[in-house]
Amino acid sequence: MGARVIYDFGMNNGDDVEYYLLKADRVVGVEANKSLCEEVARRFSAEIDNGRFVVLNVALAANESTGRVPFYLHKTNHVLSQLPRPADGELANFEKVEVPSRTAASIVQEFGEPWYVKIDVEHFDLPVLENLFSAGIAPPEISAEAHDAAVFASLVANGYRSFNLVDGLSVPRLYGTTQIATPNGSKAFCFKEHSAGPFGEDIRTPWEDPNTFLYTLASAGLGWKDAKSPKVSERTSTDRLNVTRSSSSGKSAIANLRATANRTATYAASTRTLEPRMIHRKSRPSAAPGGITSS
Repeated sequence: MGARVIYDFGMNNGDDVEYYLLKADRVVGVEANKSLCEEVARRFSAEIDNGRFVVLNVALAANESTGRVPFYLHKTNHVLSQLPRPADGELANFEKVEVPSRTAASIVQEFGEPWYVKIDVEHFDLPVLENLFSAGIAPPEISAEAHDAAVFASLVANGYRSFNLVDGLSVPRLYGTTQIATPNGSKAFCFKEHSAGPFGEDIRTPWEDPNTFLYTLASAGLGWKDAKSPKVSERTSTDRLNVTRSSSSGKSAIANLRATANRTATYAASTRTLEPRMIHRKSRPSAAPGGITSS
């Protein structure tokens, strides 16, 4: 296995970086907020100096461009800053700035094949995810916030077969003091508030196939969710089922899956107050399940 590279797309204040540095050989953090990038660079200056950590102050774009793009900084809560223009009723809470932009695919092509990708860019996760997939980049481990069921649909359509859900607000409670697997053995680690939480083998709860997870997601509701997935389609074992990625995992598959997921979610929408949750999606290779297909 080559160097383990983790991409933190939507790095924010770097609270996930400490965890990622314990897991990987190199971490690439991407954040549009300049002041947060400066804060993170001071915090991890030693890791930057030794080449284990790279900070890129850019916004993530759906398409490559040499120009600058508008980015909306939230005036009181930096975790709510976003690339899409906020709704008119919320616009007064944001400051519009111009920032350079790059695609996630171009960053991966520059810094190397990913071991794990975390995507947490407010209301823009799906375009980033689709940019990676369109470039043929399907990370072994992946995480994406799911305000839209199309994120789940896109992952299923691109061959991911095992999923998990973690309530974002519960991360510091459930994983405030936990053991994580590192190349140097098990270590104690404390996840902070607003952290994306653990991925892969560090997650405690059982993984679910797409059919089961669809109802888990519907019951929990869309919101603050990260999809995390080890995807090893070339390998089989007793705990990894065979997966064949469909060659027809295009827009029609995503549209069908999105419609199914959204229909399933409606039954609880009128009676539940939506809270932020993290979807952790772990892809285990398997044949596409009967109820949800990627073709």
